[in-house]
Amino acid sequence: MNRSTRAAVTAKFAVVSTLALFADTTHAQPAYPSKPLRLIVPVAAGGNQDLIARNVMQRVSELLGQTVVVENRPGVSGVVGAEFVARALPDGYTWLSIANTFVTVPAVLPTVPYDPVKDFVTASVIATIPQVLVVNPALPARTVKELIALARTRPGQLNVAMSGAGSTGHMASVAFSRAAKIEVTHVPYKGNAPALIDVIGGHVSLMFDQVSTSIPQIRSGKLRALGVTSAQRSALLPDVPTIAESGVPGYEASTFNAVLAPAAVPREIVARV
Repeated sequence: MNRSTRAAVTAKFAVVSTLALFADTTHAQPAYPSKPLRLIVPVAAGGNQDLIARNVMQRVSELLGQTVVVENRPGVSGVVGAEFVARALPDGYTWLSIANTFVTVPAVLPTVPYDPVKDFVTASVIATIPQVLVVNPALPARTVKELIALARTRPGQLNVAMSGAGSTGHMASVAFSRAAKIEVTHVPYKGNAPALIDVIGGHVSLMFDQVSTSIPQIRSGKLRALGVTSAQRSALLPDVPTIAESGVPGYEASTFNAVLAPAAVPREIVARV
């Protein structure tokens, strides 16, 4: 199976599995959906989680004949958006887009205003993707080994952009720093998009970002890719080594994207997802 075929199959699976979230509800609610649906994305617009949600929901809207509105509600590493959905009317018209952050944040923050297990039900996993370690081209490091060596000469001086405490990029960076035995300073943002802009602008040194959103900047030379976080090289960046093969053996960190519903949404709506 070639790269384009794999991409097509993955996209088709994401749309079909997500469609089941909405289309298989006709037995319980014959008129469903009778009005636009809303998917809350708890990060800033422009990042990978946002782009995946918009891409999949656009196709879902076309197939349903009903609009699915993607609404960004960033803040506190996704907590703001998640709380909004947890408190939403459980009528099947408000959904939540999540990534790894949804799982990691409760372990990082002292408290969150919802129970990530009891207040939600999983509807569909729509994507699993690796990240890539990118740096500003002005940083004197062209490989992971050179970055580690540089960080050891400047303990705490290299700034790492991240989309909030407990975010996917934050966790990937923490795991990398510990494995490489280096000290860095994390700088939180309200989403991957503004974080990436500051890396490109040279305001921060590096970040861990999803492969798909960094590729245009890597190809244009605005960012330098040092390594991918998956166990194998990415088909999208075949010339970029894995971090594991670049001097940090065993390192791996991937991102998932899924759709959740408030726990009290009728099970008929999500039973076949």
